[in-house]
Amino acid sequence: MKKNVIIIGAAGRDFHNFNTYFRGNEDYNVVAFTAAQIPDIDGRKYPAELAGDLYPDGIPIYAEEDLPKLINDFDVDDCVFSYSDVTYQKVMSISAIVNEAGANFILLGPNDTMIKSTKPLIAVGAVRTGCGKSQTSRKVIEYLMDKGLKVVAIRHPMPYGDLVAQKVQRFATIEDLKKHKCTIEEMEEYEPHVVRGNVIYAGVDYEAIVRAAENDPDGCDVIIWDGGNNDFPFYKPDLNLTVVDPHRPGDELTYYPGEVTLRLADVVVINKMTTASPEGIQIVRDSIAKVAPNAIVVDAASPIKVDDPSVIKGKKVLVVEDGPTLTHGRMKIGAGTVAAQKFGAAELVDPRPYTVGKLSETFEIYPNIGTLLPAMGYSEQQLKDLETTINNTECDAVVIGTPIDLNRIIKIDKPNTRVYYDLQEIGYPNLEGIIEEFVKRYNLDK
Repeated sequence: MKKNVIIIGAAGRDFHNFNTYFRGNEDYNVVAFTAAQIPDIDGRKYPAELAGDLYPDGIPIYAEEDLPKLINDFDVDDCVFSYSDVTYQKVMSISAIVNEAGANFILLGPNDTMIKSTKPLIAVGAVRTGCGKSQTSRKVIEYLMDKGLKVVAIRHPMPYGDLVAQKVQRFATIEDLKKHKCTIEEMEEYEPHVVRGNVIYAGVDYEAIVRAAENDPDGCDVIIWDGGNNDFPFYKPDLNLTVVDPHRPGDELTYYPGEVTLRLADVVVINKMTTASPEGIQIVRDSIAKVAPNAIVVDAASPIKVDDPSVIKGKKVLVVEDGPTLTHGRMKIGAGTVAAQKFGAAELVDPRPYTVGKLSETFEIYPNIGTLLPAMGYSEQQLKDLETTINNTECDAVVIGTPIDLNRIIKIDKPNTRVYYDLQEIGYPNLEGIIEEFVKRYNLDK
């Protein structure tokens, strides 16, 4: 008898777990996906074109809140939890719901979900959303490119649109972002790569994606897995880097699957050290010593710069930060906030009285965001609501702390300045030396 399965997800790891473990597996019948975290991704189907021969009608996607009813209606045996950046309390609360309904609660691990690349592969992950893994990935890529190597990045999935069209996506130019109808969240991850001159892939089917990356038309010497949230890699890494955040000390041992990512690390980067408390840094160091004692530890910071500090000094400013970092990442301080404080803002304006539409809903779901504005842009409506909210807000200026320039996609009718940040290593060991050793080990010297 086939086991009936529900995959509990958020449009990313859930599809990957299906593709690598369940697609074509005649011991199981995946009856549904559920969706959480990301707005408006339920009510769709995982299409037959991606689901394989066993699923000619595709697989429906429901809201996670319907889970008990779905378990009963579909006579479900197993529920497979498949998304990231959630507290252990949240994971086990969902487990309790599943078990109360009579089903098994399952977490798939690396051996059943990691794909092996034919190229040397470096993975960069983190213990939480917003730790600084993107700038860490960029720094690693810069060191590799400086050695004349062809580097191809592969990004953790964000398939919020047409899943068939998004099966394999290649981004080599800014125009590719428009061609693939990217959301703000996607652009924030892809644009910093393409402007530096390296190709980045993403999509839905990560077996097909890595084979395309290995045979990229511009060449491929090494692949960088640029992780999302705090998930462990989709590919078996030859070098595994994990970034931790002393602004949220202790989270590295209380969020799933962040602790898994930390335990798997060959190298741990402690980021934001120049703005974190000594106590927070020590808690993180103790956690690393406890669960990843053999990892190399790199101390680092994310220094900021802005286009025009005069836009901030003495002004009442609205700070716009990366959306996921503020929402399920639960960060209280981002690059925009640091810039506002560093360059002498008179006041941070609270955007909540001025929000409209989907942004108002975001603050209802995440009431602890505070006096920051998350740059939510999963849909055209969210983009319009973001633009309206910014322009409604009574402030002197806007500080843009997102990884992309919002002026390119919305019209801001107030003075504004953009914040930039890159990884800066402190002392030794450092990433440059680690990458040098990696290049020698895999005979990549040009």
